[in-house]
Amino acid sequence: MRVNAYAAPAAGQPLALTTIERRDVGPNDVLIEIEYAGICHSDIHTVNGDWGPQPFPVVPGHEIVGIVTEAGSAVTRHRVGDRVGVGCMVNSCGECANCQAGDEQYCVKGMVPTYAGTDRDGTTTQGGYSTHVVVDADYVLSVPESLDAAAAAPLLCAGITTYSPLKHWNAGPGKKVAVVGFGGLGHVGVKIAHALGAEVTVLSQSLRKKDDGLRLGADHYHATSDPKTFEDLKGTFDLILNTVSAPLDFAAFLSLLRTDGAMVNVGLPEEPVQIVLQSLFGNRRSVSSSSIGGIPETQEMLDFCAAHGLGAEIELIGASEINDAYERVLSSDVRYRFVIDTATI
Repeated sequence: MRVNAYAAPAAGQPLALTTIERRDVGPNDVLIEIEYAGICHSDIHTVNGDWGPQPFPVVPGHEIVGIVTEAGSAVTRHRVGDRVGVGCMVNSCGECANCQAGDEQYCVKGMVPTYAGTDRDGTTTQGGYSTHVVVDADYVLSVPESLDAAAAAPLLCAGITTYSPLKHWNAGPGKKVAVVGFGGLGHVGVKIAHALGAEVTVLSQSLRKKDDGLRLGADHYHATSDPKTFEDLKGTFDLILNTVSAPLDFAAFLSLLRTDGAMVNVGLPEEPVQIVLQSLFGNRRSVSSSSIGGIPETQEMLDFCAAHGLGAEIELIGASEINDAYERVLSSDVRYRFVIDTATI
């Protein structure tokens, strides 16, 4: 079937309305009528060519919420009429140790991204800035009815990107967690860390968003532009979750960790980052990274957010506003995620 979509025709070019072909619904596929699609900074990096050549034209969007309108003959998990979600991946080998363990995001053969990827049948995947999408049912999530559908869309990326490391590094009661950056990822990370029971501190360049940070669950909020912050907080945190994609003074941030503390990076800078090894010595600190989560953990995250009444802070826009929204993201003029109402496509 041919459906309407917004695509970037080439690197750095504005997105424009077009039509794309969606595959026929196979035995294990579902056809989803998309209701909402979140805008992630990764979308912008991709269509601008920041992360290398892409298979243009590209339809971005990996924060998808919609309604199942057709299910293949072998599908048992989802029925017509169900509200579902699709995140950052739509396939993997399903056979390697990571896939078998529910960590499909770390598929040894490479997971298939929701857009700008090569699917198992050799076709190029196209994302959620569209009216419909066909996805293998094994990579489709159930969106709890108690969640606001639009606010749930960013959870499919920002939610699981922060939930996965917070759970893996045992954020919870008795743990002190710092979230670096209070933007699209950071504000969701604060909400989740608070709901997990951790003591949460935001480390942001300025105090401009302090009121929002405290309102959304932070216990403390400090400006990293103030050198006194690093003096006062030395050796404080069990976990630092770095959500920014800009280069940092890693030695300074690592000094804020307790013994056995970890700094986990979920932002992806455009340029290589240098870490001075000496900054890790003397206190058994570690630097790590985390991607999204697997399908079981992503479902766990959605259920957790539903149980705690969590969603992203969003600004709902029409499809004609996508290019303006990209510019606003780049100038940090959003609180805190844009979500496209795909009924306007």
